[in-house]
Amino acid sequence: MPLSSTPFSPTKDGLKIVLRLQPGASRAMVEGAVELADGSVVLKARVGEPPEGGKANAALIQLLARTWKLPKGAIRIVAGQSRRQKTLLIAGDPAELEGRLERWLAERKDDTGR
Repeated sequence: MPLSSTPFSPTKDGLKIVLRLQPGASRAMVEGAVELADGSVVLKARVGEPPEGGKANAALIQLLARTWKLPKGAIRIVAGQSRRQKTLLIAGDPAELEGRLERWLAERKDDTGR
């Protein structure tokens, strides 16, 4: 089913991302966009670290930085630090970041068929 929107939204400071994290997974990966029951679209990611002591959040930032070739310092969690659903902010040019991540997302859809 085609996604009606995207998990990315530009702000004056960068790009905001809504993400759903699965800690304690067997494999760390950014899966791509998924539509939730309420119709909202989030990015889904998995990390192997447990949620205790901020370990999963740190692993998430490291995973996203590596996946998108961004400095870890450019990515921060601005809401949902202790929840599965998080809002992240990537500092930088919003238009450049959105274009880059939309292309990345399109490539993921091509690879997975979703």
